[in-house]
Amino acid sequence: MPKDDKAREFEIAREFEVDATPEEVFRAVTAGTDGYLWPMEPPEPRVGGRGPFGSLVTAWDPPHRYTNLVENVEDIAVQTRNQLDYTIEARDGGKRAWVRYVHSGIFVDDWDNQYDGAAKHTDFYLHTLREYLTHFAPRPAAFATFDGPEAAKGADALEVVARALGIGPDTAVGTELKVHGPDEFDAVLDYRDPYFIGLRTDRGLTRIFGRNHWGHTVGISLHDFTPGTKIEECEAEWQGWLNKVFNQP
Repeated sequence: MPKDDKAREFEIAREFEVDATPEEVFRAVTAGTDGYLWPMEPPEPRVGGRGPFGSLVTAWDPPHRYTNLVENVEDIAVQTRNQLDYTIEARDGGKRAWVRYVHSGIFVDDWDNQYDGAAKHTDFYLHTLREYLTHFAPRPAAFATFDGPEAAKGADALEVVARALGIGPDTAVGTELKVHGPDEFDAVLDYRDPYFIGLRTDRGLTRIFGRNHWGHTVGISLHDFTPGTKIEECEAEWQGWLNKVFNQP
């Protein structure tokens, strides 16, 4: 990995299989991003069409290939080029899918930190994609995302949140537990490492981001698949809880 802060290209490539058809995967990464990432406007279904955030669709072959590219990325001071590429193949007679995901581009500042954060976020987002495809797709999600207070930048901030939730340092992925959030609820710990926590319930996915490791505050995203959910109320309750964890009003 480069050890300076000059503009340099990067590439983050991952491969995985999932219990979903290629068609289901293709729909998720083009029109169902609220279920695992965040809401985006679906791309125009053609090469040369407009993609999310002003990107250009450079490959469109459903359900096997989708690529979008942004150059001269606006409002992102650390990046000048960003490309997302998905290759999808059928497995087990089309009942499963193999996916290759490649995120590439150019970081122009703080290369090591930006690359480390992007690589680790990629693993968490792709895990969440598999959770969505396996448990909730194609249901649409009510989505909310928010950050903790300034105190949530501390080196141990994610561990503070874990303890408040009732997740111990030795709680294994796959454990069913009683979570102490804004209220008590049953959940499965579906992801846990030093940087992220994932909780799955019957109604959705709660994602907790230890962005304190990269100089930001801990953040939370909610993906709720229950029809009629008032996501603004859920967000307000979780935001209030997160503030109290760090003794903020």
